[in-house]
Amino acid sequence: MDNRTRVLIMGAAGRDFHDFNVVFRQDEEHEVVGFTAAQIPDIEGRQYPPQLSGDLYPDGIPIYAEDDLEQIIEDQSVDEVVFSYSDVSHEYVMNRASRVLAAGADFRLIGADAVMLKADKPVVAVNAVRTGVGKSQTTRRVADVLRDMGKKVVVIRHPMPYGDLAKQAVQRFATYDDLDRHECTIEEREEYEPHIDRDIVVYAGVDYGAILQQAQDEADVILWDGGNNDLSFYRPDIQFTLVDPHRAGHELRYHPGETNLRRTDVVIINKMGTAPPEGVDKVRESIRHANPDAVVVDAVSPLFVDDAHTIRGKRVLVVEDGPTLTHGDMAYGAGIMAARKYGAAETIDPRPFAVGTIADTFDDYPGMGALLPAMGYSAQQISDLEETIDRSDAELVIVATPIDLRRLIDINIPAVRVRYELQEIGTPTVKDILEGEFD
Repeated sequence: MDNRTRVLIMGAAGRDFHDFNVVFRQDEEHEVVGFTAAQIPDIEGRQYPPQLSGDLYPDGIPIYAEDDLEQIIEDQSVDEVVFSYSDVSHEYVMNRASRVLAAGADFRLIGADAVMLKADKPVVAVNAVRTGVGKSQTTRRVADVLRDMGKKVVVIRHPMPYGDLAKQAVQRFATYDDLDRHECTIEEREEYEPHIDRDIVVYAGVDYGAILQQAQDEADVILWDGGNNDLSFYRPDIQFTLVDPHRAGHELRYHPGETNLRRTDVVIINKMGTAPPEGVDKVRESIRHANPDAVVVDAVSPLFVDDAHTIRGKRVLVVEDGPTLTHGDMAYGAGIMAARKYGAAETIDPRPFAVGTIADTFDDYPGMGALLPAMGYSAQQISDLEETIDRSDAELVIVATPIDLRRLIDINIPAVRVRYELQEIGTPTVKDILEGEFD
């Protein structure tokens, strides 16, 4: 045991825990001495609990701040650093690799086959090359098609375990009461509620081996609902990967999105109704270069706005999906599109009104632009979001998050909701592909 390779896993409370569970938890040749945390606030300083870390780790495993990477490598005599989080540029990954190598440790990326678990039921995976490409509405579209085919669909969502990790090992969501019982964040609710509204059960958590064993007992088909641009945790029978012509070129420049593009069976080019033609041409060329055998589906995500006429002439505050704006690098989304389409007089910059953790988010992501991310990883952050909205001098709030924020926070300014769904252009369609797979 004294000769075990000492490993540090760099993560963001998701892929890192899965890689540990599958690759290292029962491996007597490696000793994981810690995790580092990035992207998500308030993860560092906690512990991966002994209830999940197994017999080799009776005291659990500490979680450190990634900023202290070199010092951790020195203090813990780290031999190998494993990079285990997503939606970062290739340059970003190699910058971290350079820091690790300079500190004297090896740098490792674990291959997809080593961490994809095999299900007993068919798996359909929805992945992407970047955050904010349209996975959510695509997953809903896939679920609707499968149910129309008579399949019992159970969704397993990419992890978002930001609370008590031991309690979150296996989570099942079938009702809104389940969301309250598990104290879900805004980000979690955004992903779970649309499935619950369709009477589809959603699983998530920390231990995706245990999750799979429970979920597949009540499913004809497992639908993997990916997060960020991460790889599927399960070996898919068919994989859909979305690309974004608004960010043309990113499909070959971000990790592990390029891996998804190269592995996928089907590529969906989304947002074609609003993207520049040269962006569409560029992503088509990337597909031909990276995965010429993939089936290509053209698609749009049209906007549906309640009381759209109220936008015209108003000074509006736009609230968008948080992760899309932060590590997704998007400077606009469906809310901005709606403001432009329906004639808003002005889009208000929320930064002068931001308080507390919302102000901190703007400091951490200075490129976000003049729109408000719906951050809600904690009760304090939800309170700060509510106060930031109320402090603004907007005449109208455009809520462009996957759920209606008005159910979670008090918005004392008139508000309208923007929704979006996936619609294919021409053929093949998602239905054509799934019927060909399951008939």
